[in-house]
Amino acid sequence: AVFPQAEIQRCIVHQIRYSTKFISYKDLRPFMADLKLVYKADTEDLALTALDDLEEKWGKKYPASIGSWRNNWTQLSTYFKYPSEIRKLIYTTNSIENFNRRLRKATKSKTIFPTDDALFKMLYLAMMDVTKKWTGKAWDWGLTLDQLCIYFGDRIQPEDID
Repeated sequence: AVFPQAEIQRCIVHQIRYSTKFISYKDLRPFMADLKLVYKADTEDLALTALDDLEEKWGKKYPASIGSWRNNWTQLSTYFKYPSEIRKLIYTTNSIENFNRRLRKATKSKTIFPTDDALFKMLYLAMMDVTKKWTGKAWDWGLTLDQLCIYFGDRIQPEDID
């Protein structure tokens, strides 16, 4: 209701983690090679074909893994309608997870904080430490911004971003 134009995309990494918990260690590498053809496909049709192939090869042995992809396909396939530049933004939440992990690590050794301000100060210092390391260029932001403006021109303009 708050964001009526929002689209739902489940995190592919979380889906992969869930899928692989059913897979025997000896089958993990070949299964992942086949699964990669699904989530790295260029189009949704190619992804569905790869999912069919995956099910044909591994479906009898690991029905829960394949079934979770089938059952969640609507939320897993949203990103196929966008070009690769935008997919990189919505493909995974790894950056956010990494940031949260670093904050948890900073507070893990202290189980009790004397005040809320003490906790906020600790989190602030951890955040400052984490953000110092954000110097690398993750991807070509200019090209990504161009694609965002094309697909979401009614919601984002280049001049909106500094």
